[in-house]
Amino acid sequence: MIYQALYRKYRPKNFNEIIGQRHIVDTLANQIKANKIVHAYLFCGSRGTGKTSIAKIFARAINCENNVNGSPCEKCNVCKAMNDAANIDIIEIDAASNNRVDEIREIREKVKFMPINARYKVYIIDEVHMLTDSAYNALLKTLEEPPEHIVFILATTEPHKLPPTILSRCLRFDFGLISVEELTVHLKNIFKNERIEFDEESVKAIASAGEGSVRDTLSIADSVAAYCEGKISFEKVLDILNLNNNETLIELTNVLFKKDLGKCLEIIDRVYKQGKNMSVFAKDLSVHFRNLLVIKTCNEPNKILNLPDNLYEKFSAQAKTIESKDLMEAMKIFGNIESELKYALSPKILIETAVISLILDENIKKN
Repeated sequence: MIYQALYRKYRPKNFNEIIGQRHIVDTLANQIKANKIVHAYLFCGSRGTGKTSIAKIFARAINCENNVNGSPCEKCNVCKAMNDAANIDIIEIDAASNNRVDEIREIREKVKFMPINARYKVYIIDEVHMLTDSAYNALLKTLEEPPEHIVFILATTEPHKLPPTILSRCLRFDFGLISVEELTVHLKNIFKNERIEFDEESVKAIASAGEGSVRDTLSIADSVAAYCEGKISFEKVLDILNLNNNETLIELTNVLFKKDLGKCLEIIDRVYKQGKNMSVFAKDLSVHFRNLLVIKTCNEPNKILNLPDNLYEKFSAQAKTIESKDLMEAMKIFGNIESELKYALSPKILIETAVISLILDENIKKN
């Protein structure tokens, strides 16, 4: 039997299972309860933030005979029919591979037909920004005067590429990135359900690596779980994600602001010989400087950083030893080399140059 990936196994089946996006979920649920369904919706946002999942739930919910607080009941005949792979009342179209005018004209012809088992026939068009200009024009005619039994849900990661004529005919929802805290809670529940052992630091590292995407986070979790064979450790998470140990970041930051150039170059060389990605290392350093600045300037910094207690204490201790203006200068220098690292023949030399610039800067106080 083929293993089912976590992001597929734990795809939400109702609005209550959605991670984040409460403003969108509540608005859609209220529309369903009030029976105020519009003919076209536009879901915008980064990948893995729930656009397609919410679209599928919404498509079932508006047709459900006994929806529960706006969510599909999963028990009525309509819900069962719509969960069938042969169902033709919910049509998913990938605009990336079906972007020509002929495909959209085919939709125009098919919308005339009534749904088989449901009240509404729902078209979910993913990556709608990939349509050609002629396809947009064909879609526009359908959006202007759609049959009463048709609902369109357009999903895109790049709404700025859509023509204003399409945007103006849709009810738009902007999906935000999922917070590390929400992803952490979600991961813990999944690991417990899958009987995978974990520690706090490991889960937060995986959640952070997901960068606000549920799908990316669960894909990373799948890789980590396979590598760790059911017992996840922080060191193994660092290995598989090619991340840098926080102890190394703390060590380099200490000697950097003590202006110990020799020690700095030794640490950079050690990281390089460990096979770490130097571009990632530069990014991790920049994020570390930012984390220290947050600790120095915010009233409740760990509400922003969401770090494990032991790591937060280490960062706090280091933050006390460095001036805010020095951290800002370090962030500026490493931020400036970020774009150069992509094309640099030797990222290691670029990082060494940035470190030398900071150490030679007369405006930076030696600790």
